[in-house]
Amino acid sequence: MKSMNRVVLTALVGGVLLFMIRPILAHHSSAGFSQDIKEISGTVKEFQFRNPHSWIQVNVKDASGKITEWSVEWGSPNQLGRDGIRPATFSPGMNVTIKIRPMSNGSPVGGFVGAKMPDGKLLGKWDGGE
Repeated sequence: MKSMNRVVLTALVGGVLLFMIRPILAHHSSAGFSQDIKEISGTVKEFQFRNPHSWIQVNVKDASGKITEWSVEWGSPNQLGRDGIRPATFSPGMNVTIKIRPMSNGSPVGGFVGAKMPDGKLLGKWDGGE
């Protein structure tokens, strides 16, 4: 009887874990982002250094002078902090060039790949992007 209870309990726990894994994987999916890398240059509007993901808002001017605000998704503050990134890393008004994986649907949103700071310092995976 103990053996049967153990099997049932193991199956129940396994089923719950399988049920929970799908939302976790869906949340961290990058399916909406293109695999192509795009480079944007502009002025930082805001760096939202908060959970669950940080965001960099960048105003990018096109050839006609029209400004488009790009939203660039990055990692959690905990993850970024371990890499030396701080809330003041991207200050408002800073000119920056950022490599992103843009949304496949063409909206001005992308996943962070790397950044070139005004002093020439490189962040992220500037060279490889992989």
